[in-house]
Amino acid sequence: MDKAALRRALIEERLNMPDRLQRADLLQQVMRIWLVNRPDTVIGAYWPIKGEFDPLPALHRWKEDGELLDEPLRRRIGLPVVNKQHKTLTFHAWHPGCPMEEDAYGIPKPKDTEAIVPTLLFVPCVGYAPGGYRLGYGGGFYDRTLATLQPRPFTVGLGFTNGYLDDFEPEEFDLPLDAILNDNGVVWPV
Repeated sequence: MDKAALRRALIEERLNMPDRLQRADLLQQVMRIWLVNRPDTVIGAYWPIKGEFDPLPALHRWKEDGELLDEPLRRRIGLPVVNKQHKTLTFHAWHPGCPMEEDAYGIPKPKDTEAIVPTLLFVPCVGYAPGGYRLGYGGGFYDRTLATLQPRPFTVGLGFTNGYLDDFEPEEFDLPLDAILNDNGVVWPV
């Protein structure tokens, strides 16, 4: 399997989906419902690139919902900041309107906000497969980061239906996700 070619094809397909906005709305709903009974108060996510699903509107609503509870919860959202030397990620507090700057890869990241440690981490999927395995961009940032985080956060892949890969062979360092959500619902665990 040529993973580089597979990545290119899946990204191209995702960028050209005529119904991407409708699928994104469906995945927003799936995500909001899935979050309802989660006990987490610190969630890590990502800034969407290359046609990825944008988790931030659902997470902002989750944050606001926490403030409306009988006993308000301070919920926090973190976005990744790349450590170029170790090729790992830390998560820094984000909220709509917070100052942002581009990282070494041109992706927006929170500027001068505190590092936070998520107990739940939403991870973008270029593709995903049975067993909770994900195809990312090939840099290994999430796998290296998850290998070092203790305790390891509950990890959830987010992707569109077309990213499903029936015959994907994970490599030895690939870590399975705990759950995967797409625009049809929960994909993993089944």
